Amino acid sequence: MIDGYMKMGRFEDGFQLFVQMRRETEVIIEPTILTVILESCGRLARYKEGCQMHGLVSHLGFQFDLFLSNSIIAMYSRFGCVNEARNLFNQMSEKDVVSWNSLIYCYVQAGRLEEAYELFEKADSKDSVSWTTLISGFSNKGLSEKCIKLFTSMPEVERDDVAWTALISGFVNNGEHEEAINWFIRMTRNAIRPNPITISSLLSASASLALMSLGLQMHAFVVKVNMEQDISIQNSFVSMYSKCGSVNDAYRIFKSITAPSIVSFNSMITGFAHNGCGGEALELFRQLVHQGQEPNDVTLLGVLSACTHMGLVEEGQQYFRSMRTLFKVEPGPDHLACVVDLLGRAGLLDEATKLITSMPVEPHSGVWGALLSASRTHMRPDLAKLAAQHILELEPNNAAPYVVLSDIYSFTGKRRDEEQMRLSKILRGIKKSPGCSWITLKDNVKLFLSGDKSHASFQDINITLQTIFHEMTQLDCIDIDWQPP
Repeated sequence: MIDGYMKMGRFEDGFQLFVQMRRETEVIIEPTILTVILESCGRLARYKEGCQMHGLVSHLGFQFDLFLSNSIIAMYSRFGCVNEARNLFNQMSEKDVVSWNSLIYCYVQAGRLEEAYELFEKADSKDSVSWTTLISGFSNKGLSEKCIKLFTSMPEVERDDVAWTALISGFVNNGEHEEAINWFIRMTRNAIRPNPITISSLLSASASLALMSLGLQMHAFVVKVNMEQDISIQNSFVSMYSKCGSVNDAYRIFKSITAPSIVSFNSMITGFAHNGCGGEALELFRQLVHQGQEPNDVTLLGVLSACTHMGLVEEGQQYFRSMRTLFKVEPGPDHLACVVDLLGRAGLLDEATKLITSMPVEPHSGVWGALLSASRTHMRPDLAKLAAQHILELEPNNAAPYVVLSDIYSFTGKRRDEEQMRLSKILRGIKKSPGCSWITLKDNVKLFLSGDKSHASFQDINITLQTIFHEMTQLDCIDIDWQPP
């Protein structure tokens, strides 16, 4: 009964039942039930009860029980209590690989990677969990070279699908998508069967690179290994096809999911919104609510994004106001940024400013960035200056405020302010990131940066661009004042 309550997340009921059990003096407390409660305390962040259980373990004379000691260390790891976990570890007369792994995980979770590595080096025994925990820790800090070094040092027998996935997903999370693809190829060549997380990571890389060809290859691979019914993979396909612009294929996958989860709905709603299908996104949201599913913060961000792309000001504001009251979702900075963008596009900049200052949530640079963009569009130098000040406080090296204010001052004829802004940008050593675009040609991604003339085929590209420009000018399809580079 206690285990059942804990698995259902009903900690108070389970713990109360345990307290009642303790009062029954004839009932003997076994280590197994203590382990269940310790695990639940860690998983559900019940620090006070966890400390009480640690004291009870000692009181009952189980302090030398290896299994219980490992459970307590794991619990303290989840609490982030490194010193308590280390003290218990040092007191243990007997340690196994789980003991070492639990403490290594504790240091990794606390971000103390050097100490985690030192502990790893001292460990009497290691298994795949030991290596994978450390690889994941270095990956979370963006230390890819150390991840590779650890992985290649790992005994080949320990390199299971989890270890390969930790390495590959780490590359994806750090934006090293090509590296992730290369290591996935190595994984398959080593005859290691990927798991759903591996596939999802590769699909995420495909989406980030806008490589539909890779996504299609992954789809064929998933069908070949009979994993197409895994819902996490189906959700990743929905996201991948949406981000690659193939919203019809994304919706086809979504419709094939037998029991779509909230993640499935979120992926499809966001996909519709980002591909300009705002009406479809809102209709799917209504279906979600009608089916009794509870939307979360991601769902409502997709809904607000759909309203923004469609210019539905009233509907967007209504959804925003009902987040807390109707859907029990607390609005965050991203939701605020979306509504500010919505109001800004409609020219309601004063309303957007009032919304920012009235919200209890602390606005991030994206919120002020939306106001800054709208201020340039509608020529509001007063609000542009306000937004720029806040952005520079949050991101001192952001070039956007300088560029936007310079443009506004130039357009309004304030040459002195424009020059002062440009000079300030130069003196602070701030550089604007160049615009970037790319195309895929014969499975090779060709990258182009604004102002870059180093491409091997630059002359041919420029001649072609001049030809297109001339033909468009003849057809009155382009502003005569614009000139190609």
